[in-house]
Amino acid sequence: MAKIAVELEQALARRAATGAAACHPTCHVLARGEGWVVEDLICASGPQDPIFEERHGHVSIAMVLAGTFQYRGSACQSFANGGSAKQGSANGGSAKQGSVKPGSAKQGSAKQGSAIGGSANRTIRNELMTPGSLLLGNAGQNFEVSHEHAAGDRCLSFQFAPEYFERIASDAGVKKSDRGFRLLRLPPLHELSSLIARARAGLEYSADTPWEELSVELAAATMQVERGISSHTENAPPSAIARVTRSVRAIERRPDGTLGLGSLAREAGLSPYHFLRTFERLTGITPHQYVRRARLRDAASRLAAEREKVLDIAYDCGFGDVSNFNRAFRSEFGVSPKNFRQDKSSKPISTSQR
Repeated sequence: MAKIAVELEQALARRAATGAAACHPTCHVLARGEGWVVEDLICASGPQDPIFEERHGHVSIAMVLAGTFQYRGSACQSFANGGSAKQGSANGGSAKQGSVKPGSAKQGSAKQGSAIGGSANRTIRNELMTPGSLLLGNAGQNFEVSHEHAAGDRCLSFQFAPEYFERIASDAGVKKSDRGFRLLRLPPLHELSSLIARARAGLEYSADTPWEELSVELAAATMQVERGISSHTENAPPSAIARVTRSVRAIERRPDGTLGLGSLAREAGLSPYHFLRTFERLTGITPHQYVRRARLRDAASRLAAEREKVLDIAYDCGFGDVSNFNRAFRSEFGVSPKNFRQDKSSKPISTSQR
């Protein structure tokens, strides 16, 4: 089990042993600067915990690294349209931004009459967050998080002061009217795989990760990718979310095992046909793509930080044939494993060309 997942399991075990009440996630600030901050957040909340409505104090992009949870909020609430867009800067006040991100998950459902549940003019979205996906939040946007079907998650949270984020958006060629996130979540997508792998490697292995560069690249790439995804989707029923959550947790427990469609469908209690449709609806990709991308992210993180042979890393990450691994890696990251290792700063999207 990867170090990231092991530390989450340890946090869950500590809470179970002490019987501690629900609380915000543990927050470790990895780096910060003028208008931005990067935090490692570990949450030990579970199905027994209540929910608290929260608000994004800054523009938020959080990489889910381990665990699962549900993220609820209203779509299209842009920091350009009001809210708390002027609540200081990420440099000055974000040391306490653990409550801004999903890991501050409080269990339950939207409260009637709250800024989420009582919204008459916005569609309330309920997204299942899984490893490799990105949580998106605009400054001033209300949200709720819950762990209704399994306990715990770990996220790498990137917080931006609205003015700082707007400068990145402008430099990346995003129109001013389009700079607020329309979606609550981005699924695991190959356009973002390199950035997620580099960030994960920085968290697990490196003390000199260029977090500011990664923050800027992530903000620009996320905006560009999000523009091309439709925001017109419907919420899935709770039973579907529960079934897919069980499957995703099974994948996390057996990242190197044989995880075919049939075995995952049995885990979820569905026929292969209905499982395939349900899984893709909730995660944005098929089960095969999800498993392969999870293994490739793990391999890329290790290539960036370790000196083991490519062959050994491929086998450790569940690839039985190195030629298949090389083809899959090149398809996902645009370079061979060897070249990826040599160039840790490879960029999946060139913002200067947009």
